[in-house]
Amino acid sequence: MRIAAVGRAFPPHYYRQEELLAAARRHWGAELHNPKRLEQFFQNVLVGGRHLALPLERYPALETWGAANNAWIEVAEATGAEAIRQAMERAGLALSELNALYFVSVTGIATPSIDARLMNRLDLPSDVKRVPIFGLGCVAGAAGVARVADYLRAYPHDVAVLLSVELCSLTLQRQDLSIPNLISSGLFGDGAAAVVMVGAERQVDRGPRVLSTRSVFYPDSERVMGWDISERGFQIVLSAEVPEVVRRYLRDDVDRFLADNELTRSDIASWVAHPGGPKVLEAMQEALELPDGALDRTWTSLREVGNLSSASVLMVLGDTLENGRPDPGSFGLMLAMGPGFCSELVLLEW
Repeated sequence: MRIAAVGRAFPPHYYRQEELLAAARRHWGAELHNPKRLEQFFQNVLVGGRHLALPLERYPALETWGAANNAWIEVAEATGAEAIRQAMERAGLALSELNALYFVSVTGIATPSIDARLMNRLDLPSDVKRVPIFGLGCVAGAAGVARVADYLRAYPHDVAVLLSVELCSLTLQRQDLSIPNLISSGLFGDGAAAVVMVGAERQVDRGPRVLSTRSVFYPDSERVMGWDISERGFQIVLSAEVPEVVRRYLRDDVDRFLADNELTRSDIASWVAHPGGPKVLEAMQEALELPDGALDRTWTSLREVGNLSSASVLMVLGDTLENGRPDPGSFGLMLAMGPGFCSELVLLEW
């Protein structure tokens, strides 16, 4: 199985972090006991700017979850379609060759799901197998690649696409002055990524092979990350324990996974990691004892577009495919962590 191409798409509304901070000050400034804390939160996440699903001036009109979710459906369709078109074109494949479409998101809901709506929008074959997945959050990019790999083991002639669309700005709780919500308002952005994968009997020579995958679930960790869902929509659950969870578990999980594939961390030439945030990345680098520069593409993605939940690790994968040019035969590791709390590991050979 190979990853043949990655397509990426963003809403056209891009704002520098300073502009977003000014908007947050206008909204929350009078209610904050210490307005300087808001500025510290926005600066500490080390994000330079982010794409938003809508122009800034449209957000005050989103007074209900329904209004925000309707916007999610509209923008998810548009960005998702663009990401798929781009990815299939880069893979040298026609849309008519698609056999399976996996869709992941945690920032909105729809029935029919976004993948069903894209069947019409992209005029996809009527026998495409569709698998919408909700709730995996930040881990869903790596988990989605793993699940598509599982599918292609059974159908080695097939072409499959994993699509992630995350429009985090549409989940913002404007009445919530909690620290997790204020941090999230400075960290998360919007975007879509599509990964084209092909089975072993499909003649595509480009892209890395998926050699092995591993899922790890950490018991009794439901409140580390996730959503509380109410009539107002999605309210962030984001514990300060996330970096500690990374330090506690990730090294042993990675070492066991690599050992089962007769490898060690020193054999990994490229690291494709989800940009959870500065403290998470620092904990990851420390836990895995990574050399300087190993996570440069992840840091760059965080700085340029913010944390895009499940789409982020796929953005880093796309950058690695296009600009990293790992040596042929070298190994890479894709990894992400998310609600559950859990981790997903994907071993690649370039």
